Amino acid sequence: MTKLYKKLLNPDLSTDEMNEGVAEAKRTVKPEERAGILRNIFSFIDLTSLNTTDSATAIRHFAEKAASLHLTYKGISNVAALCVFPNFAVPARQGLGSCGVKLAVVSAAFPTSQTYLEVKILETEMAVKNGAAEVDIVIPVGTFLENDYDSVIKELKTLRTVAGKATLKVILETGLLKDPRNIYRAAVLAMESGADFIKTSTGKSQLSATPEAAWVMCRAILDYWNETGIMIGFKAAGGIATTDEAIVYYNIVSEILGEKWLSPEYFRIGASRLANSILGELYPGRPAFF
Repeated sequence: MTKLYKKLLNPDLSTDEMNEGVAEAKRTVKPEERAGILRNIFSFIDLTSLNTTDSATAIRHFAEKAASLHLTYKGISNVAALCVFPNFAVPARQGLGSCGVKLAVVSAAFPTSQTYLEVKILETEMAVKNGAAEVDIVIPVGTFLENDYDSVIKELKTLRTVAGKATLKVILETGLLKDPRNIYRAAVLAMESGADFIKTSTGKSQLSATPEAAWVMCRAILDYWNETGIMIGFKAAGGIATTDEAIVYYNIVSEILGEKWLSPEYFRIGASRLANSILGELYPGRPAFF
């Protein structure tokens, strides 16, 4: 273990500070600021479809819909990415065309991360080959909870290499880690292993994203940046559906990490319903778009 690795694995976390930070993030924003914040958040969304009923036709239509947003809504930047299962990379890419929305896929036995490493490697290789610009994978949670950190790092580094130039988002599945120190440690392991983003949740567990987990992860990102000078992105995902919920995560990133992180390059929100919630508030009276 490097000195940095050992140092960051033993966080100085204060529950009181976390609770105070979350309470501050839940403050009501000024009415004159709200619309601007929501427009920013919209551009941070990874618009997601991860359903058992998804099909190639449905995903291509979903992607085409996203690509056509500018025809219906003026004055708002499009979402950052479209996130789908890896077997739909081709129809999603075809539907997006050259609209500028990135293609993201979940990979490596999402959402459980429970299969052979060779399968995870092949799935990730195929997704990138088929056009995925971003890959979201899950840490091997069971291995992590057994404190076998070296195996976690080895697997994540392997998948980092396989992903190549694609942006790698590593999901911690914070609802299963529960303890804030575990969340912090998992964040450090992911960053040390080459993650471009660390992400809260798959959205497939009983407990998904929480402001508390986001606060801890952003603290870990800040500490890592202070030690290395490397900016790692943060993604909140799982159950974020309302504009008020999204603003809380925006405030956490803003207050802990600062304005440099408030861009699609370093902040994402994974959601399937949030986009319509934002559009509904900014453009009242229109039917749901997605």
